[in-house]
Amino acid sequence: MNDSWESSGRLYRVLVFAAMGFIAVGLILTIAGTSTENRPLTFTGLPFIGVGLLLHIAGLVARGRAARRRLGSK
Repeated sequence: MNDSWESSGRLYRVLVFAAMGFIAVGLILTIAGTSTENRPLTFTGLPFIGVGLLLHIAGLVARGRAARRRLGSK
């Protein structure tokens, strides 16, 4: 069985895990800041979420390039 995760490259996997980590840290900081009414902590989490989203987009680009390269070589 060859699913999309098994056929993906190492760069894509690294970018996806890094994106998930940054988004998780950002969500935890934002939720903790909101629940304790600590505005600076809330706003500290937002850049982490933004970096995570950018890494996710970079992963999609890397995966698209790898797929085009694979299709072009056949």
